[in-house]
This record gives sequence, C-alpha cells and structure tokens, in this order.
Amino acid sequence: MSEVPEYVLPLVVRIERAAPPARTDALETSARAVLTLLGDERARGDGEWAEVVRGWEDARIRKVVRRARGAEWRRAQALPGITVTGKTAEVRVFPPVPLDGWPKDLAKLQVSGTELDDPEPPRPADPGTPVLWLNPELTMSAGKTMAQTGHGAQLAWWALPEEARSTWRAAGYPLSVRTASPTDWPHLTRSGLPVVRDAGFTEIAPGSCTVVADHPGLH
Repeated sequence: MSEVPEYVLPLVVRIERAAPPARTDALETSARAVLTLLGDERARGDGEWAEVVRGWEDARIRKVVRRARGAEWRRAQALPGITVTGKTAEVRVFPPVPLDGWPKDLAKLQVSGTELDDPEPPRPADPGTPVLWLNPELTMSAGKTMAQTGHGAQLAWWALPEEARSTWRAAGYPLSVRTASPTDWPHLTRSGLPVVRDAGFTEIAPGSCTVVADHPGLH
C-alpha cells in the first residue's frame, strides 16, 4: 500500500532590493492569496487543482513562503498560479505540490531573507473588517508570519457558511492583520474563534498559538 503524498502550499513574495513591500501589507496580501486560491473555480469541484487541494487540506495545510526578485519573480510568474497584489506587496500562490516535489524554479528560491518592516505603524483596523490577530508574545520572520496569516484566513474560510464565503469572495477578501494587545490576546484565544496552532517545524515551539481569525460572519 503506497503512502499518501504530503502536500505543501507554495507562496512566493516579491522582494526587490530597491522596493521591498511593507510588512503588514505582505502579511495581508499573503492571507488574501490563500483565500483567492481556495475560492478559485480551479480549486473546487472538478477543477484542475481540486484533487491536490483536497489532498493538502486533508493533511496539515502546510505553507512555505519563499522570496523572489527580478528574473526569479518572472520565472515564478510563468508557472500555474495566482498573483495577488496589495498596496506595496505582490504574492503569488501556487496549487499544492508534494513536499519533496517542488517545481525547479520554486525550489531554488530562498526561504530566508524575508525580513520586512512597516514604514509607519499600521492604523487601527476598519470596523466590520475581518481581522487576523497576531500573538503579541511571539517573534517570527515576515515569511513565517505570512504563512501563519494564510493559515488563519483558511481556518476562517472553513468556519464560514457558504453565503458568507460568497460575500467575502465577491468583495475581494478584505481583511486586516494586526498584533493583539497583551491584555486582549488571552481573551481572543478563548473566544471560540479559529486559532492557529503551529506545528513547530521552524522558528517557534510546537503548539504555539500564532493567529486568531476574527470574521464578522463567525459571531
């Protein structure tokens, strides 16, 4: 009996030396990229990506964020996937691939070096907008955090009724990523909202709570 392959969702963020994206915008764009793939016709029903998406969703929904610039980014753009653009960030999401079967042009991209900054502190999230709350006690690279916000968006998507999903999709998946206050975080983790608990493969301890996904449709 053959083993079921383990899949991973590749995400590539464009980081040009002269014009890197703002950190929060990259986190939000990564989350919207995951939602865009999940809501795409190719990922559902009998779509061309549906089988690998189902195989990935049935396991650990692993995500790996790599960075690209220049010719690397152009090669990544040529592969089947979806590019999502934020205010300053560009993120391309690809259908899941086997853990040991990355396309050559993605496998050679670097995971490290995704340190990003916000030029100014993010403004408070707009009322009524879905918010992915980050754990204020954890320090993670931007790439690691992008994977976590992707997880949070996916857990919210799974938890929503179909009508709320359709509304979110039609609006272009608006959302904010903000760091919770130390006093609010414990309440958020006990609120019944979707909580991301990291498997601990990189950077942080297994079981760490990284993101709480707060969507109006979940109240």
